Amino acid sequence: MEQPISVTRSNFNDWMVPVFAPANFIPVRGEGSRIWDQENKEYIDFAGGIAVNALGHAHPVAVNALTEQAIKLWHVGNGYSNEPVLRLAKKLTENTFADKVFFCNSGAEANEAALKLARKVGLDSGVAGKSGIVAFNNAFHGRTLFTVSAGGQPKYSQDFAPLPNGISHVAYNDLEAAKAVINEQTCAVIVEPIQGEGGVIPADIEFLKGLRALCDEFGALLIFDEVQTGVGRTGALYAYMNYGVTPDVLTTAKALGGGFPVGAMLTTDKFAPHFSVGTHGTTYGGNPLASAVAGAVFEFINTPEVLEGVKHRHQYFLDALNTLNAEYQVFDEIRGQGLLIGCVLKAEYAGKAKDITTWAGEEGLLALIAGPNVVRFTPSLIIPEQDIDEGIARLKRALAKLAK
Repeated sequence: MEQPISVTRSNFNDWMVPVFAPANFIPVRGEGSRIWDQENKEYIDFAGGIAVNALGHAHPVAVNALTEQAIKLWHVGNGYSNEPVLRLAKKLTENTFADKVFFCNSGAEANEAALKLARKVGLDSGVAGKSGIVAFNNAFHGRTLFTVSAGGQPKYSQDFAPLPNGISHVAYNDLEAAKAVINEQTCAVIVEPIQGEGGVIPADIEFLKGLRALCDEFGALLIFDEVQTGVGRTGALYAYMNYGVTPDVLTTAKALGGGFPVGAMLTTDKFAPHFSVGTHGTTYGGNPLASAVAGAVFEFINTPEVLEGVKHRHQYFLDALNTLNAEYQVFDEIRGQGLLIGCVLKAEYAGKAKDITTWAGEEGLLALIAGPNVVRFTPSLIIPEQDIDEGIARLKRALAKLAK
């Protein structure tokens, strides 16, 4: 067998399309909430692969599911069903409002499917021109042309015009603004219960209730993008459960596979039939490997112990961050739910979130940003308290550099 090619971080610049600017080190292995790079330096992982690694790295539940399925069946295409995908569909429908599931490979694809379904329902309604989509400023729904257009951050879409039209954006958490644009021509409203990429901003309960009422009034689909908030991230299985507001369509990905690429669009028997045979599709979606891993991860997370543990860890994080902030006075606000936490920088540190995460990396801590002014943490849902303590200690050293 040939020896693997020796690679370094500089090779990224040589061989990769430059859409990312990765850290200067290359992680090579992980266990739990710790990873090690090529030099065997250890890091605490507060990033969780951007809210993906819900059970941390190399968790036996996911590893066993993957290896057991790997020796059975990988892929059959959509001309056939398979056992793991049917079992996963049953778990998702039994534990949510949904009756039917469409599987795909990512959050963007799940949102693409949701938006296409809404347009099809609008077309089938017989109401002329019922194709309008209402979305929110600062939202993030993915990188396909349709989802990036629905997202409310022009920096991600403006270079790719002409964009799909018929999409209106209004202020998040502003029900009056939403009322002004939702009408008979609206086929869907798409909203994140917590804006993740946009700054870790939770929705007000009255805002989501108001959107539900408007969608009911005008016959529009209410789509909850739970790509980042789903599968236990907020301490509930899905964030809509925290609000008591039920959508017509829910999208889920990220944590669903615990690191294996998988996404899903969930909906009800009322709307699912509008996607008849051939109206939408995917080659890889719902493949046996992804479905087996997702089924095992979902089952492990969907227990009172894990979900209560997320709430406990939220408070543990909050207490540690508040203690840290009392000393360094860097954060204006710490917000979010469960283990989706955003630390908003004070005005005098505006634009410094990336610097903080870079310094954190130097100190052996992986962290994220949510825009230029928010440091974001989305660690494993089962991160041990000693790893939280050690990560906070490393963050403290990074903040000391900022203070200087």
